[in-house]
Amino acid sequence: MQRETRIAPSILSADFARLGEEIAAIDAAGADYIHVDVMDGHFVPAITIGPAVVKAIRPFSKKTFDVHLMISPVDNYIREFADAGSDIITIHAEATPHCHRTIQLIKSLDKKAGISLNPGTSIELLDNVMDMVDLILVMSVNPGFGGQKFIVSQLEKIRRIRQRIDNSGRDIDLQVDGGINMETAGWAVEAGADVLVAGTATFTGGPSQYEINIQKLRGE
Repeated sequence: MQRETRIAPSILSADFARLGEEIAAIDAAGADYIHVDVMDGHFVPAITIGPAVVKAIRPFSKKTFDVHLMISPVDNYIREFADAGSDIITIHAEATPHCHRTIQLIKSLDKKAGISLNPGTSIELLDNVMDMVDLILVMSVNPGFGGQKFIVSQLEKIRRIRQRIDNSGRDIDLQVDGGINMETAGWAVEAGADVLVAGTATFTGGPSQYEINIQKLRGE
C-alpha cells in the first residue's frame, strides 16, 4: 500500500531569535506537522522549551503541532502543553511507569496521543497501548541532541511496527526522528515510516531553501 510521506520539521534546528517567522516559513514551504522537541535536562541531557513557548508560537501556523515530550516525570505537564496549543502529544514509554494512564490523560484532553520508543526499547511495550495511540515514534538516535547519525538497526524496528500497525487496522502515524537527511529519509520510508522528523535537513540554507528541502525529503 502506497502511503503519503509527511514531513515534520523539528524547530530545534530553527533560528530561535526569529522562531515565529521560522515556523511561518516552514508552514508556507509545505511542512505537514510542526515538530516541537521538549527536553528537560533530566530525561535527556539537553534543555529546550516549555509550554509558554509553545503558546507563544502557536499563532504562527495552523498546521498540526506535534509536541514530543522528552521529560520525566511527564504527567504533571500534559495539561499545560495541551492548553498551550498542542495537537499531538507524544510521550516516551521509558519516561513513566504508567504510560497507559498517561495516554488516557492525553486522550481525555481531546488531544491525539503518541508514544515514543528509544533505540534500546523493545516494541513489545506497544502491545497494550496500540488500541489507544494515534502515533508511534521510533527514535533513530538516542534522544537529547540534534545532528546525530541515524542508527541503522532501527530500520528493522520500523518494519516490525509497520506490520503491527497494518495488522491492527487502525490509522496510526509511524514517525521516525533522528538523523533524517536526504538519504536516510528514503530508508525510513521504505521500512514503513510515513512521518519524518527532520531538523537540520529542513532548515539548512535558510527560508528560500525550505520548500526544496521538504520536497527532497519527501522524495519528490
